[in-house]
Amino acid sequence: MTNARRLRILSTLPLLAAACGGSSGPSGPPATELKSDKVRVTAPTVTTDDAATLAADDLAFAVDMHLALRGQEAGNFVFSQTSISTALAMLYAGAATTTAAEMAATLHFSLPPDRLHPAFDALDLALTTPPAGAGADAFRLAVANSIWLQDGFVVLPSYLDTLAENYGAGMFVEDFMADPEGARKAINGWVSDQTEAQIPELFPMGSIVPLTRLVLANAVFFHGDWKVPFNKSQTMNATFHAPTGDVSVPTMIGEHDAKLWGGGGAGWSAAALDYVGDTTSMIIVVPDAGTFDAFEAGLTASGLGPILAGGQNVAAGGDLLMPKFKFDTSVDLNATLSALGMPEAFSPAADFSGIDGAHDLSVQSVIHKAIIAVDEKGTTAAAATGVAIGTNAVVASLVVNRPFLFFIRHNPTGAILFQGRVLDPSQ
Repeated sequence: MTNARRLRILSTLPLLAAACGGSSGPSGPPATELKSDKVRVTAPTVTTDDAATLAADDLAFAVDMHLALRGQEAGNFVFSQTSISTALAMLYAGAATTTAAEMAATLHFSLPPDRLHPAFDALDLALTTPPAGAGADAFRLAVANSIWLQDGFVVLPSYLDTLAENYGAGMFVEDFMADPEGARKAINGWVSDQTEAQIPELFPMGSIVPLTRLVLANAVFFHGDWKVPFNKSQTMNATFHAPTGDVSVPTMIGEHDAKLWGGGGAGWSAAALDYVGDTTSMIIVVPDAGTFDAFEAGLTASGLGPILAGGQNVAAGGDLLMPKFKFDTSVDLNATLSALGMPEAFSPAADFSGIDGAHDLSVQSVIHKAIIAVDEKGTTAAAATGVAIGTNAVVASLVVNRPFLFFIRHNPTGAILFQGRVLDPSQ
């Protein structure tokens, strides 16, 4: 592969440079976005079967990730499978040979690349299409992607084209070698902007180093008002049966606005609360008393899928009592993803020749952060995933008063935007 067939990213790159909304934080100037000559495909050709396959594959990875985090997080946690899968799909576009095979198996990517990336494009476009009649104050769902490149680093045009056309990824030039801390602040500034300051710092100090050559970043922001809000004046302290003992927590009361299903010997009960616009819901799954651990440990995609879809054909009309909650999760996914089946990506044996035409890159870190806040008015949630790649160097009613799982689901596509568990809402 000769340099004539590659693209060298320089500050004098013959691409259109424009100031963008990303910033390097309080101490740095705005980052500059480089515009590719390839434009986002806004009407990708994706069959119904391919869209359904991606939804099923994403659910399978979501379950794997939930079970993995269950083993390492002692209390509440929240994460965005959509964010993690999207960031890693951008990385997968540059993977080859065994590295690509391990990634596909771990992420449950069963579509070939020429159909997978357009399917992600279609999913992103579907997620970010505003529901009819929902104003921005009541409903916002945004997904953003970016790629941050070392000044002078040689990148294959085919790789950048894939990211531009299918992920709308903005390109930014930084000097990781001379100023890794400045680059870290710039990336964190972009993430903060895309998540409306909900995630001000994705990459901690020291996570971007002089050997870093590129960083892939995804950000997801969601705000939704309940279609029927809870009456704040009725919120009261009530007992929640946490694993470590009963706690008293502010509990919201909703009257005749929840969809309820399950129960009757199913081993669980579920409720769905719609957000303004009717495209997105929060689904609460409450295992029977004393069975949470066994239920969660036994999660499978085939078992969870019908539970989450069960509210589609249920009419609203049940009462719901549920706690307010707010918390965040920050996790380094290197060990998790290695254990799930893609260790080569983090090793000197990694093959990301689809990025630069060489075999000199491996993943330094995959970092994920997510936050969620649920109150009487609605839900605000945000998540970001960063991938740093560097050169190789050496009933009638449901009372939610015990541990439960939650999922924010985009109903038309089946995409799980956020999910997690609440063991103790007082924490």
